[in-house]
Amino acid sequence: MTTRRTMLLSLLGLALLYPASVHADAALAPKPISIYLDGQQLQPEARPLNISGTVLVPMRGLFEAQGAELSWNNISKTVNAVKGGTTLTYTLGSSTALLNGKTVELAVPGQLSQGYSMVPLRFISEALGSLVTWEPASGSVLISSAAYDTSVTWGVNLRSSPNAGSEAASLRLLPAGSKVHVIHEVGALWLEVRTTDNLTGYVSSKPKFTDYRSPSLLQKQGEALIATGKQYLNAPYVFGASPEQTDTFDCSSFVKRVYADTLSVELPRVSYDQALEGKKVSLDELRTGDLLFFTARGLDIGHVAIYAGNNRILHTYSKELGVHMENFSSSWQKRFVTARRIL
Repeated sequence: MTTRRTMLLSLLGLALLYPASVHADAALAPKPISIYLDGQQLQPEARPLNISGTVLVPMRGLFEAQGAELSWNNISKTVNAVKGGTTLTYTLGSSTALLNGKTVELAVPGQLSQGYSMVPLRFISEALGSLVTWEPASGSVLISSAAYDTSVTWGVNLRSSPNAGSEAASLRLLPAGSKVHVIHEVGALWLEVRTTDNLTGYVSSKPKFTDYRSPSLLQKQGEALIATGKQYLNAPYVFGASPEQTDTFDCSSFVKRVYADTLSVELPRVSYDQALEGKKVSLDELRTGDLLFFTARGLDIGHVAIYAGNNRILHTYSKELGVHMENFSSSWQKRFVTARRIL
C-alpha cells in the first residue's frame, strides 16, 4: 500500500470514528483502515480532507457508488442527486442542503480541492439511506447502502439483539416476501438487517428464513456444522440408532442431527435418501459442510460423512472409534460415490 493510500484510508477512518478532539492526536500515528461499501472496498479518487473532524471525499464517486443519479450545474456548482424516493440538492460551499425539499445543516460545507468537488462522507451516505459504522475487530469502516435485495422466505422475528432468548425482544414479525437489507453478518447464525421502513434489528441466517447466501456466510455455517458435530466426538456407533437421542449414532442419524441442531435443516433419515438432497458437487469444489457418500455393506450408497475442510471428514461407522475425524484418504476416495451440497 502506498503512502498516499495509507494517508487516505487513515484520515477517512479516523474522522468517522472519533470526536474532533481526538483527531489531532490520532493523526500523529495514523493506522491503515479499510473502507467498504456493502462489502466492496472503496478507492477514492483523491485524498480526503479532514476539516474539524469531518471528512470530505470526492463527490461523484461517493454518490454513484451508492446508486444515486447525478446532475451537475457547473455554473452554480450545484449537484442534484436522486435515489429512489430520495432527492438531495447541494451547492458546493453552502452549509445547508435540501433533502426531499427540507433544509438540513452540514457541519462542514463541501469545497473544491485537488481538482475535485469534495463533500462530507457521512452526511451524503446517511442522506442516501446508508449506515456508517466502525468494525474494530478488522479495523474497517463499513458503509451499508439501502439495497433491499434479500427476501424473507419464512416468517421470522426481527429481534433487538442476535439472540433467540427472551432477553432479545421481538421488534416485529417479518412475513414471507418481506424485503430487507443485510447490514452485517453476525457469526454463522444471525444477520443484522434494515427493513424498508428503516427499522434495524437481527434475524436468523438459517437457510429456512431468508434467501441470503454469501460465500462468507456459507463458510461460517459449514464451520458451525463441524463445531456442532465435534461436540459428539467419541459418541458410540450403533447401527440404526434413533435420531431422537444423542447417546449413540449411526452415520446418517449423526448427519441428520448435526444439520437439524445447527441450522434447522431437516434431512431424511438414511444415507441413500440424503444423497438425493441439495445439489451435486465435484471433489475439487468441496466446501466445509458438504456431504460425502460412499459404498458400504454391499449398497451403492451405505455411508455418509461431513466434509470438514483441509481434506478431513467427520463421521461415524465403527464401534471402536465412534464419532471421529480422519483424513479423506485414498481408501475412502476409492469408495466415494457422490458429494452433495445442502447449503
